[in-house]
Amino acid sequence: MRYSAFGLIKEALSGHKGWRPQWRDAAPQAAYDYVIIGGGGHGLATAYYLAKEFGGARIAVLEKGWIGGGNVGRNTTIIRSNYLLDGNEPFYEFSLKLWENLEQDLNYNAMVSQRGILNLIHSDAQRDAARRRGNAMILNGSDAELLDADGVRAMYPFLNFDDARFPIKGGLLHRRGGTVRHDAVAWGYARGADLRGVDIIQNCEVTGLRIESGKVLGVETSRGYIGAGKVGVSVAGNSSRLMALADMRLPIESHVLQAFVSEGLKPFIPGVITYGAGHFYCSQSDKGGLVFGGDIDMYNSYAQRGNLPVVEDVVESGISLIPALGRARLLRSWGGIMDMSMDGSPFIDKTHIEGLYFNGGWCYGGFKATPAAGYCFAHLLKTDRPHETATAYRLDRFMSGHMIDEKGQGAQPNLH
Repeated sequence: MRYSAFGLIKEALSGHKGWRPQWRDAAPQAAYDYVIIGGGGHGLATAYYLAKEFGGARIAVLEKGWIGGGNVGRNTTIIRSNYLLDGNEPFYEFSLKLWENLEQDLNYNAMVSQRGILNLIHSDAQRDAARRRGNAMILNGSDAELLDADGVRAMYPFLNFDDARFPIKGGLLHRRGGTVRHDAVAWGYARGADLRGVDIIQNCEVTGLRIESGKVLGVETSRGYIGAGKVGVSVAGNSSRLMALADMRLPIESHVLQAFVSEGLKPFIPGVITYGAGHFYCSQSDKGGLVFGGDIDMYNSYAQRGNLPVVEDVVESGISLIPALGRARLLRSWGGIMDMSMDGSPFIDKTHIEGLYFNGGWCYGGFKATPAAGYCFAHLLKTDRPHETATAYRLDRFMSGHMIDEKGQGAQPNLH
């Protein structure tokens, strides 16, 4: 079924009796050419692009829970292409371009809203760093605009401009950044992949990898053995546990990252704001709730629930930037499991085991990377060569000394 305004009117006039499930509830087959472990945004996007762009056939996505129940539904929905280093910026710019055409490509309303992202500046040193970052963004085809304090005040007059410790002196504006309805991304990719014959198998946990003579042959699952020509692992915060099944130890730690939503308020934040003096970022959803987040919980965990000290830290940061937040009520919060690499940048690479591929280590960048991560991982699975925008995301970069230290936002608390 192709969605259209005409179809919507037709269903409205006929009692909405013609809608069908957006993807099949597939049962596992004996074997596939490609098995993607992980039914989050990255795994589903990989299957979609593998089938659509690279002619892959006999593809299965294995999800231990349900579609949309993992990190893709547990984030603050931000998309952006405002990185500094050459290893990252071309990749995230590629991702942003895919976001800009995603709804037309999928024929699905993912509520892509390029409302702009503003990184605030509180010191002369931060202004110098923002100018350097903005120039790097422009050189890589993205957009950047350096604002002074008056420019920021014209957009967000309610901010705490004259704070004694952290006065607002300007901001780096990235107009093409914005937000996307996060779970609709998973649903849209699932529907698109299903339409191209991909089997999406939910409630199917991988319990083992069958490897013989240095080659992966298939996966053991809670629903039986499934043979595979190639296996792609894309399981975010569970990366270390999954790859341990292949006796691989990754340079990754898993941490909880919490996100929060306030009660519904009248519209007053038109874009996305990030605080330069604390780890706090905020936008307002179409339903009026303020969506915001901060740092990871600074200890290793596989839990999907955070702790109160981080809640207190995030709320304090928010109120110091937007004093009016102190009068809003917090409605709900949730936690996603972040796969934090040691240099803050991801991996999209082959492993030393023939037929086994890995996509992970996304730290704070997983959601915004979804389209490009899927596209580049599909490219790697099909061709055995990295995509031109993902050549730096090698598993051996810590051994070869080619780390991508993007502002040091890795797993270690002292780097934040």
